[in-house]
Order: sequence, then structure tokens, then C-alpha cells
Amino acid sequence: MAGERPGEARVLAGGAKYVDFQTDPSRYRHWKLAVDGEVATLTMDVDENAGLFEGYQLKLNSYDLGVDIELADALQRLRFEHPGVKVVVLRSGKNRVFCAGANIRMLAGATHAHKVNFCKFTNETRNGMEDSSENSGQRFITVVNGTAAGGGYELALASDHIILADDGSASVALPEVPLLAVLPGTGGLTRVVDKRKVRRDHADFFCTIEEGIKGKRAVQWRLVDEIAPNSKLEAKIVERAKEFAAASRRNGDGKGIALTPLKRTIDGNSVRYDFVSVDIDRAARVATISIKSPDASPPADIDGMIAQGASFWPLQAARELDDAILHLRLNELDIAVLVFKSQGEGAQVLAYDAFLESNKAHWLVNEIRHYWKRVLKRIDVTSRTLVTLVEPGSCFAGTLAELVLAADRSYMLIGTREGDNRPPPSLMLSAMNFGPYPMSHGLTRLQSRFQADPSDEDRAREKIGEALEAQEAEEFGLVTFALDDIDWDDEIRVFLEERASFSPDGLTGMEANLRFAGPETMESKIFARLTAWQNWIFQRPNAVGEEGALRRYGTGERPRFDMTRV
Repeated sequence: MAGERPGEARVLAGGAKYVDFQTDPSRYRHWKLAVDGEVATLTMDVDENAGLFEGYQLKLNSYDLGVDIELADALQRLRFEHPGVKVVVLRSGKNRVFCAGANIRMLAGATHAHKVNFCKFTNETRNGMEDSSENSGQRFITVVNGTAAGGGYELALASDHIILADDGSASVALPEVPLLAVLPGTGGLTRVVDKRKVRRDHADFFCTIEEGIKGKRAVQWRLVDEIAPNSKLEAKIVERAKEFAAASRRNGDGKGIALTPLKRTIDGNSVRYDFVSVDIDRAARVATISIKSPDASPPADIDGMIAQGASFWPLQAARELDDAILHLRLNELDIAVLVFKSQGEGAQVLAYDAFLESNKAHWLVNEIRHYWKRVLKRIDVTSRTLVTLVEPGSCFAGTLAELVLAADRSYMLIGTREGDNRPPPSLMLSAMNFGPYPMSHGLTRLQSRFQADPSDEDRAREKIGEALEAQEAEEFGLVTFALDDIDWDDEIRVFLEERASFSPDGLTGMEANLRFAGPETMESKIFARLTAWQNWIFQRPNAVGEEGALRRYGTGERPRFDMTRV
């Protein structure tokens, strides 16, 4: 795939193309955002000629990654820029169609890697809606005025309440199995039965018909919440929005803060922000992500934080890290390993953690904490080997220590390096490591780590605020290996070379299984099934082969299936 669209697909000076995840409402091609007091309306009105890549049209409000980049941006702005918004209404700007789902021509022509990364990002966006509802008090109402098929219905499923027009034609459908020989890729099957509690036999019928379900049956089967004739639809939307706003726990007041564009420079081998930098070694298949601690102490009070706006260190660092991870995921597919490093004063990081903890009731602090949670979750489900190196000059403390706990392996230097006059590295914990940043399965990274003996978490809690050097950090189970200067270079080199030599498929499966010890939630199920299903079904000839359903959809030719059940 090749092409360029303002705000999403960019070209470097050398001609290399990359997808840009940064945009803003002035550049939206597919969504319209309107705010009226406590209610915001997000209208999906896809420009069919503004696909992210060439070779397809986004007809019937079908979408590609570019459409979802705009939606993710709008949802983020609603949380940070509009503290007074309590209800978000999702609706279509097109007559008699809500959304036809992911564009089939795009899927048929996309690489497997693009399809999976597209689905993963879309999943994270849908999960973000549910996170906003649960933790920010912004409730979501979806108005289905026509066909909501596949990903279109999955978008509706992520909301709190679905209103279906009762006009004899509006319907909801998950037709991927009968039409395309694939599965709903953004949580549809899981949300139908786990979230909406649709009976299994009803769900089986629903997911194997092309035309979908409408009217009273859709309500009876719990596929939607209510129906309304077109003559009463607008009044019903207003009624429900008022009801949801009255029940919202959102306590934002005053003006929000503007999410100003990130300062970022991308060249062939690096990405540079103010606090985050990425260095790419393509020969070694390694990308090193370095994060700097804040330069100054936290503000004295909430007013000082608001005055800093998007440059407030915890928010700016989270935005930069988030953008870097998304860039590496989609634009650097040959990278095998992400190496996390840090630079600066751990005490400064702990000071900002203390500020966030003491002001956690404030709406903006609440949003920043939950944003860090979502960024860390995005790292958890990134299909690259994650390794953290704790070296002299590091500042892995509190929030940044989560990058040590999130890694598949972590290495910490004992003492100092020859010729380096900096003190030995230390690791410090804060209250942020014991609750605010749960993983997708509901446990903190420390809880997940200490499954065998939960008292190990209590021992770690007693060390909050203490500077733990390598051997003590290893003793408390906080790092994988503590190494001295003699062994450091060789051990790290062998690990990175070994990881780069393994099959990416095997590593993705192994890491996705090992990272989430403990119970499952609806969110963790969605990502686990994405890893298994998308990495298998989306590569099968029945779907993507020359005679497969995705390739033959719309041609008038029936697909030819290998009927072996495996």
C-alpha cells in the first residue's frame, strides 16, 4: 500500500512512507465533533475519497485506519479539552446507513501485518470509549439510523446504550463469517456475549446471517437497548442524553487544556521528542526508547498544573511515549526488540507521582493517570520483545518503573561501569505501582508478577520511596537479572541477538501468553483472541487466498473453501 493523506500518511525526505497517528479536528476528513453544554455529538460522515491509502473508496461509512485515527483523537480531546461533557452521542451523517464496518477492499489489499495492527489500534480505541465511561464519567449513546454491520456494530457495542431506528430497514449485523470467512476483528463476538449477555444460541444465529436483525427482536435479544420510530428518534436521543448526564460522575469544571501538537522530528533512524527519543538499529532489529525525567519540580498547586497545560511532564511524556509506540508498531515492522532506557533524576519522577496521588480527585489529574494506564496497556499488547535496561543515570522510579515491570526481561547493572563516574543505578517504587495502572486483565504488574506468593507484593510495598540498587532489586523480584560490569555487554548482546533470530510468530504467541498471568476480563479476552484469531484466520486461504471470500467479495464469484475442519 502506498499513498499520502494530510495528517495520517507522511513521506520522509528520503522517500520512505509512514503512517502518522497525530491529527486534530481542523484536519478531520471523516468525523465532525460538536459540543453543546454537557452533550457532545460525534458524527461519522466518511469522505469516501479520503482513504489512508490508494485503491479503494470508503463507501457507506466504511472505515480504514485513517478514520479510526481521527476517532481516537476526538475521544482523547473530549476527555482533556472538554471537562464539562458528560454524554457523547455517536451517530451517522449519512442517510439510512450508520457504518458498514472496515472497508473490505482495504482489507483484501492490505498486508497481514497492517490488518492486525489496524484491528489492534481499533480495539484500543473502542476500549478507550469504555474506559472513558467507567473512569471519566463520559457516557456513550450510539444512534443506529440504518445498517450497522461488522465493525460498525462493533463501534456501537463499545458504547453504553444503543438506540436503533425502528423503520423497517435499520439493522445490526456481524456478517463476517458468512460473507468474508473471517471473524469480527474488534471485539464483536466477545462483547455480544460478555458485555450484552446475548444468549449463546441467539448469538450463533445472529453471527451467521448476512442481513442482520432489526426492530423488536434486536431489543428482545439484547443486541440493542431500545428502538424508536424516526418521528420520535430525535426526542428519544435528547431524553436519554439528559438522563445519562444527570447520572454522570464527571466533575470537570472550567476550561479544559488544549492538546497542542507534539514537537517531533522523524528521520531514517530516529524519532525525537522533548522527553522521549527512539533510536533504530535496523541491522540488529532493535529500537531503543529513552525517556527523560522532568527538568523542573512539579507545580505548587492545581492552578500551576493547568497553566502548564499539555507541557505538564506526566501528560507530555505519556503523549510522546504513546506516539512513539504507535509509530514503531505500524511503521517499523522488522524491529524485533524494544529496549527501554531512562535518563534523569528518579526523585523528580517520584515528586510528580506524589503530586498526582495527592490531587487524584481533580478531573485533569484523573485523566492523566488513566492516560498513563492506557499507554502502558498499549505497550503490554505490542507484539515486540520488551526489555528494560537499568543503568547509571537511569530514573526508573514510580510511573517509569512500570516499564521495568512490563518488560519480558529486565537487566540492572551492579555498581558502576568502568570510566563512568555516575553513581550505581537504583530502582524506586511509589504508590503508582500499586493500583492506578492495572493491566488489561485487571491486575497491577506487581500482582501479576507475584502470583506464586502475594506476600512478595507486600514486601515490595514496604520499599516505597527507597532507592533499591541492583542486588536488592533482584532479591525483591523487581528485575530479572542483576549483572556486573564484566558481564553486562556480553549478556545484553547475546540476549538481543538471540531474540532477533527467533521466529516472530513464535515470539508473538509466547509473549502474549506469558504477559497476562492470572484472571481474564472482557478486555484481556478481546486481545488474546485477537492474537490467536487474527494471526491465524486472516492468513488462511479461505479468507485471503485468490479464491478466498475476501478476494472474491463483490465480484459475483463464490469463494472456494478448503472444507477441512482443524
